[in-house]
Amino acid sequence: MAEEGAMSLLESLLLGFVQGASEFLPVSSSGHLVMTQVVLGIEVPGVLFEVAVHLATLLSILLVYRTRVSELLVGAASGDAEAWRYIGLVVVATIPAGLLGVLVQSRIEALFEAPLVAGIALLITGAILWSSRIPVDEADAPRPGWGAAFLIGVAQAFALVPGISRSGATVVAALWLGIEAREAAAFSFLMAVPAMAGAAVLQIPEVQATGTSGLGIGVIIWGSAMAGVVGVLAIRTFNAMLSRRSFHLFAPYCWVVGGAYLAYLMLR
Repeated sequence: MAEEGAMSLLESLLLGFVQGASEFLPVSSSGHLVMTQVVLGIEVPGVLFEVAVHLATLLSILLVYRTRVSELLVGAASGDAEAWRYIGLVVVATIPAGLLGVLVQSRIEALFEAPLVAGIALLITGAILWSSRIPVDEADAPRPGWGAAFLIGVAQAFALVPGISRSGATVVAALWLGIEAREAAAFSFLMAVPAMAGAAVLQIPEVQATGTSGLGIGVIIWGSAMAGVVGVLAIRTFNAMLSRRSFHLFAPYCWVVGGAYLAYLMLR
């Protein structure tokens, strides 16, 4: 690790990889970042790097779902009612996490300072994913209704806790609400766009206050590039496993990693 707590290029690539893979695979990016930093002793000064890699993964969504996004934008511009309805569903699904993030931001941030939280929450994520075996074959609705969109948004709000997977919680919630698997994934990723963009906006004052915090521009760029590329691959892997009805197989991974991390905390 670089001297005086400065993050090295290798560490930025590692954290970018962890962010890109775990943001979209249902294993919790926030939990993995917390665990990676605790176990390896990596310190990320300021918030600019965090904002940069999150924006990179946001771009991953826009790239993979570029056709759907362009259709929605063109439809909205032409006054298409279905396009506006879908955009409205995404907005409704964003409300719970948005409100919670604003109202209890300090308490949520405090959870990131408690190492045990990520490990325990990852075990809970495993249970959520394992439950997807039940509804995945029966869910066939082409898109959520207004009530379902709000409930999926509630699931997203729970994922503000480090260790609770956002993609896992929202997709499993959608499956239990009867939404077809591929559409559940598409809705989950598209509703992440305003959530991730909003989170970045909320951190602008802190970015302005801390600046680069001694991080080189190259460290930020390479870490973000890694997060973006791996993010695209992770989304495609996520969809492939949903299609093969093997989504629940991420659960044992969460249990093993969560359990190993908790054991590490107890023994260190």
